[in-house]
Amino acid sequence: MANACSIKVGKFEGFSWIRCEGKGSFLNSAAVKEFGESRIKRGELCLVVDLQACSAMDSTFMGTLAGLANRLTENGGVLQVTGAAEKSRRSLEDLGLDFLMAINPEQALWKGFEEKARDLLKPKVAGVKAGTVLHTRHILEAHEILSEANDGNRKMFSGVVSLLEDELAEKARRSD
Repeated sequence: MANACSIKVGKFEGFSWIRCEGKGSFLNSAAVKEFGESRIKRGELCLVVDLQACSAMDSTFMGTLAGLANRLTENGGVLQVTGAAEKSRRSLEDLGLDFLMAINPEQALWKGFEEKARDLLKPKVAGVKAGTVLHTRHILEAHEILSEANDGNRKMFSGVVSLLEDELAEKARRSD
């Protein structure tokens, strides 16, 4: 059986590519973050997030994208989303993330290269295992980033942020 939610990545001249196949979620967003951050640390200024085969995105996945977009912007770079269907585009816009990233840009360095890029991608597996303290921190960070994007998000995700903070505190107490 094929992986229902895989992340594939590639490095190209002038940009790096991240493709979500299936649902972008808290289960695979750590792989997106790991790859994106590694490319940013190496000086990459353009990350392309390919949502052509993405069936849906949860808040952790979108918060992860927002975090990468913030890091790129700080360095003078950009996160560009390609292949965003109406549902995906609307999900990003509803959280105000269209101000952090370029969604389906008309002009881009990689335009005309999409199919070739997709053919050259390799699977990316996250080094962070679901259910661990590191994974919970990742989910919390994604929701904190969403909360900082605007006041509406702060209200929407305040309960999730509180719950995750409590969960981390409980895990810390148990490990003492």
